Amino acid sequence: MAEKRFQGIVRNVTLTREDMQKLLEMPLDQMDEWSPVRVELFDSREPAMERMARIMVDQIAANNAEDKITTLILPVGPVAQYPIAAEMSNREGISWKNVWTFNMDEYLDWEGRPIPYDHPMSFHRAMDLSLFSLLDEEIRIPEEQRWFPDPFDPDAIDAKIDELTHDEGVDICFGGIGEHGHIAFNESPDLMNHYAHLTPEEFKSSKTRVLPLNPETLVRAQRSPRYTLCPPMAVTLGMRVLLEAKRIVLATGGTVAKIAAMHPPSMDFPVTHIQEHPNAKDTVTLLVSQ
Repeated sequence: MAEKRFQGIVRNVTLTREDMQKLLEMPLDQMDEWSPVRVELFDSREPAMERMARIMVDQIAANNAEDKITTLILPVGPVAQYPIAAEMSNREGISWKNVWTFNMDEYLDWEGRPIPYDHPMSFHRAMDLSLFSLLDEEIRIPEEQRWFPDPFDPDAIDAKIDELTHDEGVDICFGGIGEHGHIAFNESPDLMNHYAHLTPEEFKSSKTRVLPLNPETLVRAQRSPRYTLCPPMAVTLGMRVLLEAKRIVLATGGTVAKIAAMHPPSMDFPVTHIQEHPNAKDTVTLLVSQ
């Protein structure tokens, strides 16, 4: 590669086939040099999840020491970091009493209503089982500080984030990356609606909203025996509150990592807009499992 083609911040760029091939052939251990964001490599997924948990708990501990609240955007996928974070917090006595969590999304049924708590794919249930119930009672986050997007009042969660953060963004947005570069359920506008001609600025300012899922988004669910139970709709945080986070930490691997780290920012791959974060090398981290 003769020049650092992938360091430039270019909106809505479609790479040539040759450039895309070069990007995808980039050795993983060279990604950090070429990317505008920080890339940390791990030999397997477990240490990457330990790193994510450590970042989470350290942020809470630092804010507790300054008597400040902690605001976190959290995913369901990945979830392996949560039992680790709970164990760390219990062992080290790190209280979650002043933590506010905002989950990225939740599945909805075909009528746009929340799926039941006992549904095997309920994100509410997954968070309780993998994190909240594992925290010792004396340090457990209060239920009223655990927020999920509400399909019947989608603006409520955005407003609460803005209120608590004074419009400066949550402390950290954690997440994974979807199969075709989506973050939360923010998919490429072309996948959502071929007739919705959004500008990048409109897309990056998107709010919490209800949307149908497309077949590409269900690819991951089809790897599980539960795929026939996968609900057809979701409510998701919009791109605005994700991108406005003071820090962004995403776990991923393989091809998706290379797209997120080096493809010029484009609505074709929504996660690439993390590269436009202020001081991205210091504030955006990709935890990449080899």
